[in-house]
Amino acid sequence: MAKYKEKQTIGGAKHTVLSVLATAFFVVLSCLIAFPLFAGLLASFRPGRELIRKGLSIDLDFSTMTLDNYIYIFGGRGGKEDSAKYFMWFKNSLFLTFITVIGTLLICYFIAYGLSMYDFKLKNFLFFLVIATMMVPFEILMLPLYQEIINLKMIDTTWGVVLPGLCAAGTIFFFRQYMQGLPKELLDAGRIDGANEYRICVQIMMPITKPAFASMAILCAMGSWNNLLWPMLVYRSSTKFTLPIGLNTLLTPYGNNYDVLIAGSMFSILPVLVVFLIFQKYLIDGMTAGAVKG
Repeated sequence: MAKYKEKQTIGGAKHTVLSVLATAFFVVLSCLIAFPLFAGLLASFRPGRELIRKGLSIDLDFSTMTLDNYIYIFGGRGGKEDSAKYFMWFKNSLFLTFITVIGTLLICYFIAYGLSMYDFKLKNFLFFLVIATMMVPFEILMLPLYQEIINLKMIDTTWGVVLPGLCAAGTIFFFRQYMQGLPKELLDAGRIDGANEYRICVQIMMPITKPAFASMAILCAMGSWNNLLWPMLVYRSSTKFTLPIGLNTLLTPYGNNYDVLIAGSMFSILPVLVVFLIFQKYLIDGMTAGAVKG
């Protein structure tokens, strides 16, 4: 009994040490990740000349920190024209992100549902083709996709930006792996109750995949919101520019508008935080259910 208690005490001490080390590691990692964000937030309250002189730093010099940059963005201090451009880019990004997230989640869900819930010939081969597309860099696919968009006469249109990314291999993979853990008996129960395949898919299986939808909604929204290269290739009209393209136009060989660039970049984080706050409940519920099941 004494030896057992001694082993238990040693095991508890090791567990405590490992927990402390793990906590310290993740605290340091979080600080490293948060440093650029915090430095950018401080820079957004300083004039552009201070950013050029000091760069991104966490120097709390309150004598140079004002709300002038944000006032300028919202149309104050004679910045009405720049404010109109900024919020035009902001609106374009919101619209593009909304239709991209909705379309991607629905299409990828139905594809993953078919690949996970039904057995048919070439099922595994088709899934392999989906996964294989994840191994091809976008830079290789960019030229043929661009040529295809030209042939479809979708240049300078929102659909030209959205359509190539709606069938996202990573999202299909995530949905399929999630639904692999769902009991297929639910399909049989729905059929016995007289539900058709569409009702089973939408009214029975879709509600219990909310954690997967929440996870993919956050990732898809972040990817679409920050997407620069493909929209820049497709769009021609300045009135259709998204926020990353618009902010990039502020950096020119003839002068840089750092006042709008930094403050606008920090303000653009807000929609991503809103999306996370909306869907975090489903994420937490899903993780809790998985832990209880485990």
